[in-house]
Amino acid sequence: MKLLVGLGNPGPEYARNRHNIGFMALDAVASAFSFGPWKRRFQGETCEGLIGGDKVVALKPLTYMNLSGQSVGEAARFLKIPPSDIVVIHDELDLPPAKLRTKIGGGHGGHNGLKSIDAHLGTKDYVRVRLGIGHPGDKNLVADYVLHDFGKGDMAWVHDMVDAIADNLATLLKGDEAGFMNKIVRALEPPKTK
Repeated sequence: MKLLVGLGNPGPEYARNRHNIGFMALDAVASAFSFGPWKRRFQGETCEGLIGGDKVVALKPLTYMNLSGQSVGEAARFLKIPPSDIVVIHDELDLPPAKLRTKIGGGHGGHNGLKSIDAHLGTKDYVRVRLGIGHPGDKNLVADYVLHDFGKGDMAWVHDMVDAIADNLATLLKGDEAGFMNKIVRALEPPKTK
């Protein structure tokens, strides 16, 4: 069983925020694989389904970003899912918009959701799918930037990215991080003109 976590903040006022791209990705995955209905548990919302033969529990923590680890830790303990079978999808300031990277472990890079998950799991050895949202250029502007909605011009690449994640997630769940990233890069490449 895999635990697939999307990070964001609960409530309609945050739904289109840059910080909520993890929730957006999870919604795309749940829709693409016809997961069951969302239910309240583990201080979040969960739904379940199959991806490439793996049972997957999708989790959107409803604890607000800074306390995401409370929800993730509770779910992991109850479901007996080790960190190596947890995938966390989150926004990443240090990547340009529409870029994606995966990694296992490493620092939280100032991301409060990851900081909370590290503390509650007691380890950093889970898979992170880092979705680039760009940086406002000044660290003093970061909080305002991540808590603002994507612009209308951004929504096309956001939809393309979350759909590409859903289309290729089975590759990542089989442990092929490089293959997953390569497929996403190819999916997001602009069409070649003749």
